[in-house]
Amino acid sequence: MERRKWDSKTKLTVVLLGLKGRPVAEICNEYQVSQTQYYKWRDQFLDQGHKAFETAKLSQRENRLERENRKLKNLIGELTLELKKSDEFD
Repeated sequence: MERRKWDSKTKLTVVLLGLKGRPVAEICNEYQVSQTQYYKWRDQFLDQGHKAFETAKLSQRENRLERENRKLKNLIGELTLELKKSDEFD
């Protein structure tokens, strides 16, 4: 028997239907998912749901790294120019 692969959007839909109060047996019949699988997805969703709110932190971190990268590139450019100038005078 071949195992099916579920995309993350379908898993989320199934879990949210259950969390909204729809009977789990009904959801599982409709999506052809075992109740054991549903509860695994639900637990995974509840354990890792906090990650949905971490995008702002990631964005701030990326912005900080981009600023630092820009500063370092400017510094490298300035040092390269100084080296070229010193080579011209030698």
